[in-house]
Amino acid sequence: MSLLGSMTTAISGLAAQARALGHVSDNVANSQTVGFKRTDTNFTSWLTRSTMRLHMPGSVEARPDYTNTVQGTIEQVENPLALAIAGQGFFSVAQARGGLGGDVLFDERQFYTRAGDFAMDRDGFMVNGAGYYLQGWRMLPTGEPDRTSLNPIRISELVFNPVPTGRIDLAANLPASLANAAPVTLPGAAAPGTNPQQSSILQIYDALGNQRQINLNWWRVDGDTWRLRIDAPGAAAPAAAPSDQRVAEINFGGTIPGGPVAPPGTISSITNQQNINAPGAGPFASGDPATLSFVVDYGFGAQTVNLRLGGYGVPTGLTNYSGTDYGVRDLSQDGVPLGAYSGVAVRENGDVAVNYDNGQTRIVARVPVVAFNDPDKLQRLDGQAFMRTVESGEARVTDASSNGVGKLVTGSLERSNVDIAAEFSKLILAQRAYTANTRIVTASDEMLQDTINMRR
Repeated sequence: MSLLGSMTTAISGLAAQARALGHVSDNVANSQTVGFKRTDTNFTSWLTRSTMRLHMPGSVEARPDYTNTVQGTIEQVENPLALAIAGQGFFSVAQARGGLGGDVLFDERQFYTRAGDFAMDRDGFMVNGAGYYLQGWRMLPTGEPDRTSLNPIRISELVFNPVPTGRIDLAANLPASLANAAPVTLPGAAAPGTNPQQSSILQIYDALGNQRQINLNWWRVDGDTWRLRIDAPGAAAPAAAPSDQRVAEINFGGTIPGGPVAPPGTISSITNQQNINAPGAGPFASGDPATLSFVVDYGFGAQTVNLRLGGYGVPTGLTNYSGTDYGVRDLSQDGVPLGAYSGVAVRENGDVAVNYDNGQTRIVARVPVVAFNDPDKLQRLDGQAFMRTVESGEARVTDASSNGVGKLVTGSLERSNVDIAAEFSKLILAQRAYTANTRIVTASDEMLQDTINMRR
């Protein structure tokens, strides 16, 4: 090999070590960058000729060796919207190209990142520190995510509309040892006595979210029968009804209509109802729901409320066992008042949950995880983002913790996978190798000078 060729080989070594030094410099500079993946150096030799008798070295090339599959340290932070992926996979993100509010224009290209330092911007979008918008599946009315498309996640439901009460659940024991009320009147008239023997008061909600009161008043008619009167103060009387009394009798321990005999202390039938709709005449099997329904009107139209008392012949709701105290185990309703936005959180399955000050939660989207066959072949972009390439394979969008992708770690960030100690070791090697190549250039230059001086 000529002396000039030796110098050329040494110069290629200088260029390769300079590139290696650049990789080390980039890694050290981004050692604290969220989701950053370091770049190692892979040296490749290129030969001009090599046989059993002769070897003519050509040059060396420094190629980047990406570490997109090497996970950094996951660190817990105070940001509730921060996300990290424990395992393989990327977040799907979008890049804005202009617009404001709900009219933001997004780049049609798909981007991916491991930088999960997301926070809500002024328009309600979840954006990371590099300005990329988190994408997810929108939730269908059925409660399942729409997996056909990915869209930037935006928190726009700042109000939870009121829900009128449509169901009341009562689980209680009417004391069988209590004396009968006297005198006993017919169901259509006022309930026996001046005051009820047992009562429950429950707050429900109308169509506008106003709080209303429902009184459940009980009188013991005989050993196995209790009379229920439902009072709804402020509600209009039922239309075309002889009175505004909502009355029914609950029978215990008798024959279930069209069914078996109920065990003592459990509901067997509902009779003598006025302005109350009972389940009907049967036939009923043991365990069928024992439900009453009545109508109230607070000026916003008829509102039907179902009172669920458990089941026929089973002690799951209302019972009539011994005792002198009225024991209520459960008295609840499904109405909801008007709610204002109070916060947002991401669950471990990726669900983005908006919380309201009325105690309700609405799931607006789900964050998926994207996997590739060869993530190290992704195209790197600014802001710790990537784009798909032919070599990386197609993007596979799936739920977290499924199909080989990692799980989501909420309230956490993935730090850079750069090891400072290892980078300084690489720095020393690059520096020494660069210096050695300069010596070869110097020696080749001196030998060329000696060759030129041979003519003298």
